[in-house]
Amino acid sequence: MSSGRPRKRFGQHFLNDGNIIRKIIAHVAPAASDHFVEIGPGQGAITRPLLASGARLDAIEIDRDLARELPGRVATERCTVHCADALNFDFGSLATPGEKLRLVGNLPYNVSTPLLFHFLHYAPVWRDLHVMLQKEVGERMAAAAGNKTYGRLTVALALRCRIDQLFGISPGSFNPPPQVDSVFLRLVPHPVPLASADILSVADRLVAAAFGMRRKRLRNGLRGLVAEAEISAAGIDPGLRPEQLPPAGWLQLSSHVARVKPELAKHGNALPEWLPS
Repeated sequence: MSSGRPRKRFGQHFLNDGNIIRKIIAHVAPAASDHFVEIGPGQGAITRPLLASGARLDAIEIDRDLARELPGRVATERCTVHCADALNFDFGSLATPGEKLRLVGNLPYNVSTPLLFHFLHYAPVWRDLHVMLQKEVGERMAAAAGNKTYGRLTVALALRCRIDQLFGISPGSFNPPPQVDSVFLRLVPHPVPLASADILSVADRLVAAAFGMRRKRLRNGLRGLVAEAEISAAGIDPGLRPEQLPPAGWLQLSSHVARVKPELAKHGNALPEWLPS
């Protein structure tokens, strides 16, 4: 069966705007020494110019027909195609010791947030990640504290990477056109983690609890996890609402809580179950 037509069940929207493709490649700036991972290569619109730089590329494609056809579209041994679901893929298996991978992907809108967190479980292997996703999600990712779009997604990502919004993409650049605008972003994992895994685990739990009741002040939103006195002892005003506390404040609070209540770190990483709020 030919896969020339996008499949709705995979959330496929094929990029077919030459100007946008050239703009993406200019921002990514591929080099022959690079090793790329492409998520959802589709018909190879981005794959071909990435490979034209001389780089190596591993393509992760869930659509069996597209995965079968891609080698013929790119015609190079420097491209390895994996017919797999990126949500379950072991990206660490692609990197040689000490190697940093570069990710490029047009992320399906219905799973973009879980995909981002799955990628960041492998933060040590990435040099950078360039992704296309829904504009609304991109705005939440890069929001400033106090903004109505600032939330769990913002804080979780900020504690793990730097985010740059590069440019917007209109629906007409895709086939079929999505019903929303898109944005192209760059994520760069912090070269030195901002905190230990235990502290990040505590942060994930506190942020999830607080933003689950974002209209409540921290003293109420974190009740049952952290007492008001403990919030104050961390140097944080318990009267703040969760969206008023910047990522550095969440890190400060989580570092203190991890010391005085280490059992909260045993909760484990909360990211895979997350939905943004």
